[in-house]
Amino acid sequence: GLSRRMGQPKLLLRVGGTTIIDRMLSTLHHPGIAATVVVVRADDEPLRIAVQTAGGTVIQPLPAPPDMRTSVEFALAHIREQFHPNPDDVWILVPADHPLLDSSIVTALISGWNLRQPHILVPTHAGRRGHPTLFRWELADEVPRLPLHVGLNHLVKLHSADVTELAVDSPGILLDLDTPADYAALVGQVENSHPRGA
Repeated sequence: GLSRRMGQPKLLLRVGGTTIIDRMLSTLHHPGIAATVVVVRADDEPLRIAVQTAGGTVIQPLPAPPDMRTSVEFALAHIREQFHPNPDDVWILVPADHPLLDSSIVTALISGWNLRQPHILVPTHAGRRGHPTLFRWELADEVPRLPLHVGLNHLVKLHSADVTELAVDSPGILLDLDTPADYAALVGQVENSHPRGA
């Protein structure tokens, strides 16, 4: 994205001594995850470097994807070409602007998937659905066929009968980062949870 509401590149903002993107990618370092693919605009050299430094795989389509749904299509095409997933393998949709996602949630979701083998697994907190969402690989083929101008939530709606929810303790699955006020609140929350000198 272009971070229009934030007014500056939000994934390179610093929180708790690191950047948003580095924080997210480190959270996704898990033995159950074979690769992390990040779609980056071709003109965003600082983000490309940051993703590669953090161990992510960068793809930079031309022209730049106009929305998240199109970005996901490019990412899934790359994964299909590089890894040849089986229909019952899993892909995980993780918006990069959910900076309070933590590794315990990733572990809980992967364990929940292995236990239940659902078509779609969605975390919830206090009755609200959040991110990341896990999908059976076979559903990746449906993404390019979604109606124009709809997001990935439409795929979840189409398969609402096949959605399994997993309740988690962390409200971080609900928090996204769009505005300077969001960022100020995030910095305050992280600093309060890790006070100086503690």
